[in-house]
Amino acid sequence: MKFGDVMTAVASATVIMLLIVVPVRMVLVPALDFGWGITVSAVISMLISALVVGYIFAGKIAEARLASIAKITVFSAIVMMFFAVNFSALGDWTPAIKEVYQEANPGTTLSTSEWLAVESIATTYNVFINVVYVLVLGFIGFYVGSMLRKPSKS
Repeated sequence: MKFGDVMTAVASATVIMLLIVVPVRMVLVPALDFGWGITVSAVISMLISALVVGYIFAGKIAEARLASIAKITVFSAIVMMFFAVNFSALGDWTPAIKEVYQEANPGTTLSTSEWLAVESIATTYNVFINVVYVLVLGFIGFYVGSMLRKPSKS
């Protein structure tokens, strides 16, 4: 699979995921609360977008199935890293992290540099968990999606 095909597959998966995550999140967040609703909607949208892209690109993936899927999945993880690291730029990121930390460690006073370390750890954890989701769900979705489409007869 050529690099251009990998980029097209990842871009397609990203667009499809965004088109799926918004309506699913609109349904699941009120039903499951913010924490679970956002997580479950992300898992569902990642898996469905990977299935669809695996199905669409099955012909190109079939040439070297595992290598092609690995390339798409790793590039998808890189895209997710850029997305997840930007959470720390949101206006309520720092107060949210402080709130969670202080609930877990009541009465603790941290210096500015210690708060920076806590926020850095939280950002790293956020990137890590999102990349793991993409690697696992992406690989499964791309593989299963590519297997669903039968090879065309020549």
